[in-house]
Amino acid sequence: MNHQEFAQTWINVWNSHDLEDILSHYSDDIEITTPMIVMATGGRESSLKGKDAVREYWRKALNKFPDLYFDLIHSTAGVNSVALFYKSIMDKRAVEVMFFDEEGKINRMYAHYD
Repeated sequence: MNHQEFAQTWINVWNSHDLEDILSHYSDDIEITTPMIVMATGGRESSLKGKDAVREYWRKALNKFPDLYFDLIHSTAGVNSVALFYKSIMDKRAVEVMFFDEEGKINRMYAHYD
């Protein structure tokens, strides 16, 4: 996988706000961990598991932030993984580390924000 092409595609899909297109990059058993989940749940949760739970969370996020726009700063490649550094919502900078399964779908994701 070319991490730079993947990164730009991922950013473009998120900027389209097309939830099903966004979810097409993720496996059915996706697990995401992000401080944004901590904020949204008042500290009760930090991770979500499964595409249905992630779909509902992201649906709410896209509704809450209709002007959501990500701006890619840099991407790096790892072993079956990529890390994206980008400007996110609320003028935050984010790093997302995404791990891929054998089918090339993201099955784990960890987000970090400044």
